[in-house]
This record gives sequence, C-alpha cells and structure tokens, in this order.
Amino acid sequence: QVQLVESGGGLVQAGGSLRLSCAASLHTFSTSTMAWFRQAPGKERELVAAINWSGGRTTYADSVKGRFTISRDNAKNAVYLQMNSLKPEDTAVYYCNVLVGITPGDYWGQGTQVTVSS
Repeated sequence: QVQLVESGGGLVQAGGSLRLSCAASLHTFSTSTMAWFRQAPGKERELVAAINWSGGRTTYADSVKGRFTISRDNAKNAVYLQMNSLKPEDTAVYYCNVLVGITPGDYWGQGTQVTVSS
C-alpha cells in the first residue's frame, strides 16, 4: 500500500522560508515522477512542482518559479520542496504524490499546513 507522509509545514512571516519533506513508501519511487501539490481554502488542488525520476528535470507553476525548488533523494524515498520568499498567497495544505502524465496517484497523505502571515 502506498503511504505518503508530508512534514515541515508551519507558520512563517512573508519573505520567510520553509522546507517540506515527503517520505514515500512506494516500491516504484526511484522510477516515478514525483510532485508537490497544494490546496488553499475554497480552492481546487493545484500542481506546484514536479521532478522526474532522476532529478534531472523539474517543472514549476508560474506562481512559484524562482522561489521554490523541488528535489529528491531516491536512496531515502524522499522528495523535498524548498520554499523561499514566501507570500501570503502560498498559504495552503501541501501534498506530495506520484505524477503519471498530468494525473496524480490515487493515494494522498495527510498533507502539511503552510501558513504565511503578512
């Protein structure tokens, strides 16, 4: 069974930084594209960043380009999201998941709350 455990969220002032971590129990992790998503109150879940199996290719939502960096460690089955220059509009619950094409996997973790105060 797939398990995704996100951590590292918290309350931070605008301009601050956070580093999110995701531990994935997924036997195909090292060959899977992984991604971070977020869902703000009253909004749909959106793709924030994705990284291919080797870490050699990354993509970002326009709203986070230049501020967020996704990375992974296949030896640890972990994926990370370094978030810098945070803005109040980054406030959301952040989730990691497998990405197959443009479709996330069926299983979701509990997410980690990020709150950015102005």
